[in-house]
Amino acid sequence: MPSRSSQQRARQAETAETAASLPSVAGALWPSLRDEAAQAAGERLLAPLMHQAILDRDGFDDSLAQLLGRKLGDAMIAPAAIAALAAETYRTEPDILEAGAADLRAVRERDPAAPDLATALLYFKGFQALQAHRVAHRLWVQHRRSLALHLQSRVSEIFGLDIHPAARIGRRVLIDHGTGIVIGETAVVDDDVSLLQGVTLGGTGKLTGDRHPKIRRGVLIGAGATVLGNIEIGEGAKIGAGSIVLEDVHPYTTVVGNPARVVGTRHVGMPALTMDQSLPPIDYMI
Repeated sequence: MPSRSSQQRARQAETAETAASLPSVAGALWPSLRDEAAQAAGERLLAPLMHQAILDRDGFDDSLAQLLGRKLGDAMIAPAAIAALAAETYRTEPDILEAGAADLRAVRERDPAAPDLATALLYFKGFQALQAHRVAHRLWVQHRRSLALHLQSRVSEIFGLDIHPAARIGRRVLIDHGTGIVIGETAVVDDDVSLLQGVTLGGTGKLTGDRHPKIRRGVLIGAGATVLGNIEIGEGAKIGAGSIVLEDVHPYTTVVGNPARVVGTRHVGMPALTMDQSLPPIDYMI
């Protein structure tokens, strides 16, 4: 009878083989990105950008790495060095690239201000900041923490978002607009979440350890909402704009106000995917 370790290795090999056989999200998006860039290059002033960013690149990995280098490089760490760091990350950890491609598709599907993939890739700082975070998080896990914090600082300076490199963020995440987003060190954001501008996922006081929110799949958090402490926002929940949330929110529940209170419940549906920010009729509250 095979040993437990040999069975585990067999399962891991089977999982890896299955993953390798799946179509690449990044590869699937690349032809569309090139077509969109070629069309945009018809605008004479944009042609150099479209060639440098997309048309002269070897693939989505090369394009995204060069973009992060161009955005985050400075006199201390050259753009080419940042681009090489990102490219090496994508080569050794292809899941990070695939997560970025899934994020880009999510932006295109959920944000009506994104007419195509190229627009989101080149101009949406919420998307760009999230991809920089993915590289910084990998550095953090590798205990290259000073470099991870440097990238965090550059993202904050350039994009106006502050995402700690230790924060764990899933796939198909939309950070809409991005301005003023703060995500703390021990925060967790699961797959298929949408965050609008000004959202804070913060701690409370000077507590140490696990002190930041856990945002579960399909959650939509409205503009300016503040979620504080080691609390859980359940799957499919909706948090209204400007709310202050200090306690757990049950799955498929809508909360609003300061302090936030329940104004509605559902049994199904992921508001992050529909971007439905409507609220049921409620009494006046602050």
